Amino acid sequence: MRKKTYEPTVTLKMIFSTLFVFLLTFDSAYLNADDSAELVLVEDGAARTPIVLLEDAPRFTRLAADELAEYIEKISGVRPEIIAGEPDPIPDNAIWVGYQPVMEDLFPDIDFHFEHPEEILIVSNTNHLAIAGRDRWDPQNNVRQLSRGRELEGVQSEYGTVNAVYTFIQDYLDVRWLWAGELGEDIVERDRIAFSPFRYRHHPQIRARSGLFSAHSLRRWGFSPRRDTQNWVRFQRLLFDSADAPGGHGFGDWWERFHETHPEYFALQPDGTRGGGDKPYPRAGTVKICHSNPDVWQQWLLDVEDQIEKNPLQRAFNASPNDGGASGHCVCPDCLAWDHPDGETLRFIWQGISQDYVALSDRTITFANKVARLLRERYPDEDYYVHMLAYGNWRPVPVEVVPDDNVIILSVTNFHNRHNPAGRELFHGWAEVAPNLVWRPNLGFGLWNIGFPRVSTRRAIEDMKLAAENNVTGLHFDLVWTHWATQGPHYYMLAQMAWNPGADGEAILEDYYQRGFGKASDDVKAYWTLMEEANERIIPDMDKWLEVYDQDFFDRAETHLDRAMEAVKEGPGKYRRRVEFVRVGLDYTRALVEVKHLMDLFRESGEKVHEDKARTIWVERIRPLAAGEEYPNAINKMVRPGHSRGLRGYGMYPDDLERRW
Repeated sequence: MRKKTYEPTVTLKMIFSTLFVFLLTFDSAYLNADDSAELVLVEDGAARTPIVLLEDAPRFTRLAADELAEYIEKISGVRPEIIAGEPDPIPDNAIWVGYQPVMEDLFPDIDFHFEHPEEILIVSNTNHLAIAGRDRWDPQNNVRQLSRGRELEGVQSEYGTVNAVYTFIQDYLDVRWLWAGELGEDIVERDRIAFSPFRYRHHPQIRARSGLFSAHSLRRWGFSPRRDTQNWVRFQRLLFDSADAPGGHGFGDWWERFHETHPEYFALQPDGTRGGGDKPYPRAGTVKICHSNPDVWQQWLLDVEDQIEKNPLQRAFNASPNDGGASGHCVCPDCLAWDHPDGETLRFIWQGISQDYVALSDRTITFANKVARLLRERYPDEDYYVHMLAYGNWRPVPVEVVPDDNVIILSVTNFHNRHNPAGRELFHGWAEVAPNLVWRPNLGFGLWNIGFPRVSTRRAIEDMKLAAENNVTGLHFDLVWTHWATQGPHYYMLAQMAWNPGADGEAILEDYYQRGFGKASDDVKAYWTLMEEANERIIPDMDKWLEVYDQDFFDRAETHLDRAMEAVKEGPGKYRRRVEFVRVGLDYTRALVEVKHLMDLFRESGEKVHEDKARTIWVERIRPLAAGEEYPNAINKMVRPGHSRGLRGYGMYPDDLERRW
């Protein structure tokens, strides 16, 4: 029986150098097959093919097989039997989920050796259907330690079969998950499910995909089938990826752990203290380290050893400086010696001091290389990697130092849905020098996080193709807040293109409208086109957003949705509810605009009547929409007064005016 893991292991270096390849091949035997010969899954109210999987298939493969049976039942009303373990005798017709040795005989002309990471294969002949992928798991080592003492069981290093199942459900059973929740699921019911022989292979270039919707990743929250958005991320083939791109900072707990016993670990400040002395600067979670101190390197390695003991499947380890990109960096002679005199000049801040100095990119990459080499020496037979953010005052491309081949650069270049040519140029610069590149934009700006309709599906298409062209192997967006009624098409496009950047984005978008809204598709498309046009107008100058979202804008938007509702008043109720779902987003947008106008008047005049009206809108309109009693996924519940990454900084709530984020 074939082993559960393939040997020799493909190195992550090879993996990260893999370019996007989209393979859709048909064998000559399949092309010459009789067109009338089909594999029938369901016909005449009966399931003709059981689903067969390994008896000891891993947890999430079993889940995917169950969901495959569930969707066949949703489509046809008939649920196929699931058989765990090779049947005796072998059925004449079956759906085989995950590689099993007998498949070599059932598909004699198919190569079931998966050469590429996460490669999937879906193949049908007239008797059997195989849905499989490159799976790597160890039944004795499948638990990941999460925060707060939690554990996640059933962890794999690759989930090829799982993603193959969701690909089959979407592309061959014709199911769509347009947005999170039951209303966003679209199924075409039919009495007969059958396929002529076909063959499909694909392997994703972008192997760290769960970070695109990082708030719902396995590494952060574990797994819960009760979370609508996590389910959506899973169905989009993002959740079960095979590479780490955590996107955060690496030394957040060091001050608490070491400031008393090892003050020398921390950055020398101009006043002679380490890390700020008794009071850390800027604060405990953002204090900087002394990169040039060899003892810091060794302590980092000890921490890695501890992480590996807790999570043996972890492959990459964070060495990024703490947040606070301009403040508190080390001024010791050894650290300064690592800085290149020709680096870009930036503004730096220490306690009571602010001055210009060169970017720290050469310093931070030197540090990353130091610990990466120690990591390789300590684990010569493992493909372990070091994560380094290109962020803050080490965001520019280094002048001279080049990252080692086991260093992953997470480029915090914020050009997505934003006017930032310099960021795009910087991204290209990192792509030229980084052997392993993850794109990590910050999206907590420009009304995106509070759920304004910052929608640009075409920018999403362009940016994901740009990422692929620059050999990006991972994504970490900080943060997609999941306001489905105001930004849903944008999320959908990002997800589809992350799985396959070579896909036809315009065709995906057209399918989104047709499947989601039926006879109302043209009017809903016109509505979202209006939203995109408005977004394009404010991208160059966000201060003009109130001018763009004026009464004429809302009148036109209402007209499109009124026409959409008229188009679907006769027919399936799901289309009416989906148009109503979109209207929730418009109502929310209008309420935000009205509140902003009132708060501006209140600041200018001090007249309490404006504040009172703003509070009334909050209580009677915004909070019910965010609570989502009828449409729970329309607006994210984080939209509430006082939320640190919600409304602060926008002047949208009276009590937050003096504590802007």
